[in-house]
Amino acid sequence: MKRTMSYGKADVWVYRTYAKPLTVIRNIPESTFSGRNNILFGINVKVAVEGEAFFPSFKDGDNTLVVATDSMKNFILKHAGDYQGATQEGFLEFVAQRFLETYSHMTGIQISGEQISFEELPVPTNGSFEPSPLVFRYSLNEQAGASIEVTREKDEIITTNHLSSLKGLKLIKVKGSSFYGYVKDEYTTLPESHDRPLFIFLNIDWRYSDLEDARGNTPVGYVAAEQVRDIAYTVFHEENSPSIQNLIYRIGTRILERFPQLAEVRFESNNRTWETILDEIPASQEGKVFTEPRPPYGFQCFSMTRDDLESEEASK
Repeated sequence: MKRTMSYGKADVWVYRTYAKPLTVIRNIPESTFSGRNNILFGINVKVAVEGEAFFPSFKDGDNTLVVATDSMKNFILKHAGDYQGATQEGFLEFVAQRFLETYSHMTGIQISGEQISFEELPVPTNGSFEPSPLVFRYSLNEQAGASIEVTREKDEIITTNHLSSLKGLKLIKVKGSSFYGYVKDEYTTLPESHDRPLFIFLNIDWRYSDLEDARGNTPVGYVAAEQVRDIAYTVFHEENSPSIQNLIYRIGTRILERFPQLAEVRFESNNRTWETILDEIPASQEGKVFTEPRPPYGFQCFSMTRDDLESEEASK
């Protein structure tokens, strides 16, 4: 059994102005997103380092080879100014590789980040409105994220794993969803619904077949979290889904169709559908009243690969 032994630094908030713009984006029908200017490039970083050389610090309190986590923080911040790319995946890999190049006794780096979003604000410009190049609004909406693992194998530094993500997407569809036909027994109290509002929390992860696409260096290879988000709500809008399970399957199928450079897509969804208080409102044809649901909530986890897409296409 492999020993768990690592240490590191979390909540390293990095803000870089005027990073390289992200311009190489595949156009898809579900999204108007065409790139990021990266005037503000923000990311909250967590890094953990590994190596047998650190065992004496745990066993004997010998700190001879310990790189202080405060130094790790400074290392990440310093290299934010050296990074020449346009994606958070590329930045995380760049920093991880620099750690192993700098500290020869480190054998592995696990690094992850959550992108800090800043929204453009329209300002009056020459009789119309255009995005301000100076003023932005800090966004508290869903966040793009990524994780990278880099290891030292003999004299070579290799990226061994990666994952891109969209976390905290919250979508409410006021009608056009259903849930019925499930098992009925002595434990069942939930009534069937043929048309319900559906409120979901959604986390989506995706993995590239070739990590070079995640670095943003290949023509139309990078998959932006904004496009994944747009696909999710477009499919939610278009489809009358009989369950959340079926909804995330359809979203996953659409993502794999649009981005052949992806090998896998994963989902974690939560059912946060509101509790109905009033089914009818006087003088309103469709209005209802709802409140927050009770604390227990349902969740779904699911992953898809290109094999699922090929099977879906073969069945048509």
